[in-house]
Amino acid sequence: MNDIETFTAEVRAFLDANAQRFPGGEAHLAWGKGDDHTGYFSDDTAEVEAAKFAAARSWQRTRYEGGFGWITGPSSYGGRELSPVHDLVYDLLEAEYDVPDTGVISLIGLGMIGPTILAHGQQAIKDRYLPAMYRGDAIACQLFSEPAAGSDLAGVTTKAVQDGDVWRLTGQKVWTSVAHQAQLGMALCRTNPDVPKHKGITAFLVDLASPGVEIRPLRQMNGGAEFNEVFLTDVVVPDDHRLGEIDGGWRVALTTLMNERASVGGENEGALARVLSDGFLASLLHETGHGADPAARRRLAEITADLTAADYLNRQTVRRLVGGAEPGPEASVSKMMWAQNLTRVAHLAAELVGPRLTADTGAWGTYSWTELLLGSPAFRILGGTEEILKNILGERVLGLPKEPVAP
Repeated sequence: MNDIETFTAEVRAFLDANAQRFPGGEAHLAWGKGDDHTGYFSDDTAEVEAAKFAAARSWQRTRYEGGFGWITGPSSYGGRELSPVHDLVYDLLEAEYDVPDTGVISLIGLGMIGPTILAHGQQAIKDRYLPAMYRGDAIACQLFSEPAAGSDLAGVTTKAVQDGDVWRLTGQKVWTSVAHQAQLGMALCRTNPDVPKHKGITAFLVDLASPGVEIRPLRQMNGGAEFNEVFLTDVVVPDDHRLGEIDGGWRVALTTLMNERASVGGENEGALARVLSDGFLASLLHETGHGADPAARRRLAEITADLTAADYLNRQTVRRLVGGAEPGPEASVSKMMWAQNLTRVAHLAAELVGPRLTADTGAWGTYSWTELLLGSPAFRILGGTEEILKNILGERVLGLPKEPVAP
């Protein structure tokens, strides 16, 4: 039995002992089965959301204690030091079981910020926070975006001023996912205004319980409030919470962004796994009376071809990671395809379902598509706008001249 087979058997034994397997394998992804939720963004009440976070943290703790909380991580922090392939094998197997959705804590905190802390954090910070994060005891969020900077991440104006062995942070961040549930935030701050903007940024890990931190939820048009604006007013951060070198925060940010685009581009779990599956989309055509419509069938075929291409790209990325490569520009392609495919599915569903999209008749798989449709504008913004990603691909992959920079 080879290493992957041994690992698969170990995972299966762990899941059988701690969770219930869906009957019929992937039957829960089929049309008409279970909840017809299609959304990416939550519209839960505060009470329901809190319960989901508690369940996610509890399941993450169970995984961690079972040796599956950080499969690729260092053993010194509870990891297994295994390959991304082992990570993928675990995810594929866990998808067969009815377990809490941990995406709310794993996508940003464990998929993006954890690896950044490992790469750039000072030793005491790594020792203190990494086990807590991967055990589910601490949730981390990303304090990057600002109201005036838009997609220009290097345009941050939140100030960090050194005061002895501490820093004082003042400014505003916005569109911060899960900040209202998080204990930690990774913040990019302006530490030197007299140098080119990319060279005057420093990254910090902020305790969100610190005096001067104010978190205000932002209501989404689907009714939920997953995003927040975060105000920092003279927030004291010890120097040992600095990530990377002073004025070297751009390099730290790139580590996070590459992991972000890789994580988002490969995120096809839960409701997304269903709405992006061939069988489910084919059922959508038939159940809405468009099974014989050549135009609808052609559009579905185009979407299916792009979904297949995205799947092959993600598999290729995994093979590169197995070979020891870091996430590269191909993650930007994956993220763009993910956003475009979800958007096209949402628009196709809206046209097929028709008026039932705007009034709930109680029919399964009809009104629920509003969730995905209302979230679709954000798909092409989160994780880097398409304009930014196309610049990255043009410059780093195609070798085109860099976009002119204002003096």
